[in-house]
Amino acid sequence: MTTTTLLKAAGCRRMRWKNDGGWTTEIARDPAGEATDFRWRVSIADIERDGPFSPFPGIDRELMLLAGNGVELDIGGSPTLRLVERFQRVRFDGEARVDCRLVAGPTRDFNVMARRDAVRAELMARPLVGPMVLFAEPGVAWLAHLFSGNAKADAHSSRIPLEAGDTLRIDFNGGDASRVVID
Repeated sequence: MTTTTLLKAAGCRRMRWKNDGGWTTEIARDPAGEATDFRWRVSIADIERDGPFSPFPGIDRELMLLAGNGVELDIGGSPTLRLVERFQRVRFDGEARVDCRLVAGPTRDFNVMARRDAVRAELMARPLVGPMVLFAEPGVAWLAHLFSGNAKADAHSSRIPLEAGDTLRIDFNGGDASRVVID
């Protein structure tokens, strides 16, 4: 059976970075809780100043610009990468040395981290123009984050209201042939 969990923006945990360069608002993680070890984690980062990213060995990371004028990233020995357009994204290894420079002021970024030997994660940005239908796939979980506006999700004859900043976790279990419609 498909299960849905509404993760309200107000219930997310916000933490200051160790290097004091910004904040992380943790939306969800598996396993849940305070442990530093996770299979996957989804968060929003508010980058306030230039500096290095924390290393996460064994983790595949993906970062997407949500707001601000962007960042320049030096990832390992690769050429500098500029993220300056909303919803532009980059994937990189968590063990890579990453140095970040703000283009012109603070930014807000969406982050997905997944332990590469345990799970695979994919970050997608889609405008919600009409209904979005998510079909059941056994063993697949979706986290649908509403960046702005309002929406409703239909799942098992119930309507779940979503506001900007809310995230809907959808776990498709077993041979369930259901679907979730976000509109």
